[in-house]
Amino acid sequence: MDKETIHALFSLLLIVVLFISFSYILSANTSYFQERVGENNILSIISYISLLIVAVVIAPVSFLPLIVVASYTWGWFYAGIFSIIGWSIGAAIAFVIARFFGAPAVKKFISFRKIEAIEKKIPKKNMFWSIIIMRLIVPVDILSYALGLFSTISFRTYILATIIGITPFAFIFAYIGSIPFYYQIFAMIVIGLFLFVGYWIYLRKT
Repeated sequence: MDKETIHALFSLLLIVVLFISFSYILSANTSYFQERVGENNILSIISYISLLIVAVVIAPVSFLPLIVVASYTWGWFYAGIFSIIGWSIGAAIAFVIARFFGAPAVKKFISFRKIEAIEKKIPKKNMFWSIIIMRLIVPVDILSYALGLFSTISFRTYILATIIGITPFAFIFAYIGSIPFYYQIFAMIVIGLFLFVGYWIYLRKT
């Protein structure tokens, strides 16, 4: 494996471990946690969405494991909705930073080497559907900056494709966060393998 593939595998493993760890801690302290968070529900929702925005804009921070917290607190459906809102706003901000402030600004948030690697994979045709597919296997932050810098896609089309692309996994991860712990382990391993294989194939696509 090359360094990029190893890094992708390590990142996925870390996310899976953190996701499962959060779930285990919460499952053992559900009542206590829900009482504390429920004391200020609106503030908690705003804080959760804000953390997701930060996770997208200030790469490579990932708050994906916190979706377990959201599922335990508000239920998997609302956790999915709030996650879509946070990721979409973060993706929009990253895109605008890249489109209007260029490479010097992007370099402050993410490795430019990663952006250049994605540039080669950006298709020239069928951008809308390509973005939807890419959203399933490429981290939101990297793709947002790359598209803002190197594509001519309009902001409206970009946001619509982004929302469609991230919605399935937002609900999938939220639902996994609500099922029994041992089922979560199996589900996260399967999804982790799926994402790794998809990303591995994507990296080798010219």
